[in-house]
Amino acid sequence: MARSDAIIDKVRKLGGKQKLGALLKFASDADPSVRAEVAIAMGMIPTYDSGMALIPLLRDSDPMVRAAAATSAAEINAKHCEEYVKKLAFADSDPNVRQVAKAAFDRLKTNLV
Repeated sequence: MARSDAIIDKVRKLGGKQKLGALLKFASDADPSVRAEVAIAMGMIPTYDSGMALIPLLRDSDPMVRAAAATSAAEINAKHCEEYVKKLAFADSDPNVRQVAKAAFDRLKTNLV
């Protein structure tokens, strides 16, 4: 557990410093809690590239990661993620992901660029 705690701490710092390139190194980590933290950190980087990097996380096998990615897409108003978030909101197998993604989708729909 110490390994993932140390990585999660590093990921949080990278998000705060808006270091997307360094964050991407952790986006495919074997630990879903690390990938979820990467998705959250990407929500601190309001760029097109950050939104693009969220797309694989929106399709992650772990529900916690998908939910975090949906929230981050809404945080940074990543309109290019809107269809992926919509799919999660209405068709995800996990009810929690659907609920979180629905809230994120509603934010994405109403946010003006």
